[in-house]
Amino acid sequence: MKYFTEDFNAFFKDLTLNNHKDWFQEHKKRYEASVKKPFSTFVRAMIEEIQKLDAEVLIEPKDCILRINRDIRFSKDKSPYNLYYTAIISKVGKKDKSIPGIFIRFSPEMVGVMGGCFNLSKEQLHRIRTKINGDPTKFRNLIQQKDFVQKFGEIRGDVMKRIPKEWQEACEKEPLIANKQFYFLGEEALDLITSTNLIKELMEYWKAMHPVNEFLTKAVQ
Repeated sequence: MKYFTEDFNAFFKDLTLNNHKDWFQEHKKRYEASVKKPFSTFVRAMIEEIQKLDAEVLIEPKDCILRINRDIRFSKDKSPYNLYYTAIISKVGKKDKSIPGIFIRFSPEMVGVMGGCFNLSKEQLHRIRTKINGDPTKFRNLIQQKDFVQKFGEIRGDVMKRIPKEWQEACEKEPLIANKQFYFLGEEALDLITSTNLIKELMEYWKAMHPVNEFLTKAVQ
């Protein structure tokens, strides 16, 4: 099934040149028809596919889709709108970004897919490090699976500049324990958005990331 027309990408290209409220209000019906409504339909279909493999993902599109409006309160850039559309499909959706899921971003440049953990509390970070340290071989095997490496390459995240004494030995065994985040990124070409294989291709990403996401989920919860 094809969820989006070419106007999805065209809208964001136009918004890039006209990122202000007057233009957006003039083109709100176009935004609703080409972006908001089809994206919600797509996310619902994606949730339904994921539920076939993980029955605990009991959420609605509204629980997953982030607003197009930017939070400009603490930003020097006062442009009111994001130049992409995003959804976080996990067991809890967008309300808790520390819980691993599939993070999907459609922009005029590419399709971005992210998994893992990003916004972690100190307690959650400690739990992840402890879990990895308890079985570093299992963790290493998960992130070296062929499908994971092909789709995402490696685990990313900021790293501790100074490793506390209690973690030094563990970090020698598994250097990723020094990470402050544990996330991974994949990219697809822009034309995937209007492809009939959109869901199929994104589910391949979900399947590749799921074992690592589950490992991290058990740790943070």
